[in-house]
Amino acid sequence: MDSRKDLIREYKERTKPSGIFQIRNAANGKVFLGSSLNLEGVLNGQRFRLDTKSHPNAALQADWTSSGADAFVFEILEEVKITDDPYFNINDELTLLEQIWLEKLEPYGERGYNVEGKKIRVA
Repeated sequence: MDSRKDLIREYKERTKPSGIFQIRNAANGKVFLGSSLNLEGVLNGQRFRLDTKSHPNAALQADWTSSGADAFVFEILEEVKITDDPYFNINDELTLLEQIWLEKLEPYGERGYNVEGKKIRVA
């Protein structure tokens, strides 16, 4: 049986999923699009910031506060597919996915909480 120390080391060494996520307001359809090198951690962090009224996106925070957590859905839209290619660069792949999803969803103005031209990489 693995010791606690071994389990902690294995957890820290494992590859964490990177990719694109959205926080969708089910009441009005608006989305906040984000990307991260650690999807597991960022989704928890985003919820925590919203719950503690410390999210940097004022419009998203206002809707969260007025509508409540139950009106929002956290979704992973796509994960970066890691390859064995020696030229593979996870940051480049994530940047490409960001552009694809921004063009697809256009989460600005009435459609979303993002600000055009502002980065979506959260962590």
